[in-house]
Amino acid sequence: MITRRQQNAARKKAAEMIRAAGVRITDTEAAGIEVVDFGLSHLEKEGVQVLTLVQTERISIKVLVLFADQSEPEHWHPPVGEDPGKEETVRVVSGTVYFYIPGENTFNRGFIVAGKEDCYTMRNEIVMKPGDQITLQPGEKHWFQAHSEGAVMYSFSTIARDALDQFTDPGIERITKIVDE
Repeated sequence: MITRRQQNAARKKAAEMIRAAGVRITDTEAAGIEVVDFGLSHLEKEGVQVLTLVQTERISIKVLVLFADQSEPEHWHPPVGEDPGKEETVRVVSGTVYFYIPGENTFNRGFIVAGKEDCYTMRNEIVMKPGDQITLQPGEKHWFQAHSEGAVMYSFSTIARDALDQFTDPGIERITKIVDE
């Protein structure tokens, strides 16, 4: 849960980072940036800011923003009916991103949010810089974290059903609750 003030501040900061990365967005798009705290109430540590550019029954294009040292928690995109789940390519536009996927434990540069060791189980670290991209298969567990300068990324995928994503952390709620102060 976050306050309306926190939501507005995060939207403003995310829009500034997107624009500084050279991605042109309208004021209307900036006002529509989704601020996601995953129900954990500590956005600065675990969260993501999402600008949806295109969402149809077949494809989704988004801009993802991570603030300095912010982690998007470990998750995967499960099958839905006949659909095997979301296939997603993430491309870094600005900043450095530590991406974690299944494989050999090469964990080195990032960090696990304190007390959350059981919720961040993928330890195969890929350091991504602007121009780098990774394609995730449906159902593939992953999480990622921005370095100290924050990061802006594109997400290109098959249909996104974010509310149905599954998380290793059982305390996560995908839909952010906003409270007025």
